[in-house]
This record gives sequence, structure tokens and C-alpha cells, in this order.
Amino acid sequence: MKTYHFIVKGEVQGVGYRITAYLNATRLGITGSVKNLSNDDVEVFAQGDEKIIENFKKYLKIGSSMSHVTEIDEEILDKSEFKDFQVIY
Repeated sequence: MKTYHFIVKGEVQGVGYRITAYLNATRLGITGSVKNLSNDDVEVFAQGDEKIIENFKKYLKIGSSMSHVTEIDEEILDKSEFKDFQVIY
């Protein structure tokens, strides 16, 4: 299964972005993880059906009510499968 790797940039830390990503991922049945990076970006790994991932990407761009996403970098990786979706602290 493909693993999608996203780096989300903008005002995405300290604004509920990770929990929003978690809630959207679990609602859509996506596995993976989300975590803050030291440079104020957020890193997301996501696995799921390609159409569902495309839908998830729309939610990543919207973010939380207090976030402001300016850019999302994306790549596809070969990575071991995730069992669920986790927020990494």
C-alpha cells in the first residue's frame, strides 16, 4: 500500500491542527500519523484508498478553525503499514 507523506506549512501548530487531522483521518478510515516538526510545520503520514486520500488532502488544506495552511508538500513513500492513525507528541 502507498504511504503518502505530507509536510503542512503555515500557522499549523498550537491551533488544533493535529487533532483535526486525526479526527478526519479516523472518520475516513485512514491509517498513519501526524506530528509537529521543530520548524513549525506538521508532518502527516497517511495510508488508504487513493480516492479517500484525495478527500483527506482537502481536509489537510482546510485544517482547524484557527489554522492557516499556506502550502502542503507531498510525496509517496514505501513505508511499513500503519495499524491506526496516531497523534505523535
